[in-house]
Amino acid sequence: MPFILSRLSPWRWRLRAFTLIELLVVIAIIAVLIGLLVPAVQKVREAANRMSCANNLKQMGTAIHNYMGVNNSRLPPGGRMDTVTVANGGQGGDWGNDEGTWTFYILPYMEQESLYKLVNLSVNNPVGKVIGTGNGPHTVNDRFRYAIIKPYHCPSDGDNADKAMSNYGASMGPQCADGGCGANPNQGWCQPVASLNMGYGWSPDHGNSFNAPEIRGVFNRLGAKIGLPQISDGTSNTIFVGEVIPSQHDHYWNGAWAHFNGGAAHHSTIVPINYTTFNVGNCTGTNSKGQPVAADRSARNWNVSWSFKSNHSGGANFLFGDASVRFLPQSIDQRIYQLLGCRNDDQAVTLP
Repeated sequence: MPFILSRLSPWRWRLRAFTLIELLVVIAIIAVLIGLLVPAVQKVREAANRMSCANNLKQMGTAIHNYMGVNNSRLPPGGRMDTVTVANGGQGGDWGNDEGTWTFYILPYMEQESLYKLVNLSVNNPVGKVIGTGNGPHTVNDRFRYAIIKPYHCPSDGDNADKAMSNYGASMGPQCADGGCGANPNQGWCQPVASLNMGYGWSPDHGNSFNAPEIRGVFNRLGAKIGLPQISDGTSNTIFVGEVIPSQHDHYWNGAWAHFNGGAAHHSTIVPINYTTFNVGNCTGTNSKGQPVAADRSARNWNVSWSFKSNHSGGANFLFGDASVRFLPQSIDQRIYQLLGCRNDDQAVTLP
């Protein structure tokens, strides 16, 4: 009995308690483990997001090829509006007649045919009547205008997860894009010097042409008619679609994902991958942190904002014409990047 009492005595119990130093050591060890674990979890999550983005692009690639299969090998229009004949015998367009963009035309091949059928293409300004103007009162079908199509969203772009936008833009290739802000650091790539031997020359700013020979890539917002025969470089060497961040581009707005002038076909390879811009509304301004934004970082400057970019570290995913998806590093040689963007430069190119 004395032996049992001695084992249960308060003195013996106090010897088994944690000291303050021991407790602090345990807390420190736990903190270190958490510090090691959190980055690993984030890295795994980002790898999953990047793979999800690649799968989205793969699905779009299949949809684009299915569209071409029933449209005589012609790509879906980057954008479409009514064309009109102007006085000099050329073509002009009615910017108030919105007939949609490529993300709209591939809907039937993205298991979204019911959404596609909500638009009556036999009337004037069909998509415009559905999506409204973005600022004033709308006569819209909200089911269409505010449709959130999961494959059009990259999970790494959390800012727009609950908005009717798309994280994927069609490529104009190395198309000229005067920024309108007096700062054009990338314009040289749209009309490169002869010594670079690029195989292409000047092109109309912003892809504003109905004529396919004037479009360096495979899409533009005015819907130049481009098909597989016009891709002489081969589909495996030509970028079709890449990742974009709508908040860094001034043509995107919630509900305009199908709008021919809503940003979906406003992307040029002359701007480096992942070039950060800020949507300050003007050529210069102040960002959300109160920091000044110069013209060469403003989303209003199209010479810098019409780029492909992602929230993935080090680069972005791209869909090529053969429906393959590749991750291009932001450190890619700019000459190689332009050749991948151009559909008919006839130059040899080695993928990074």
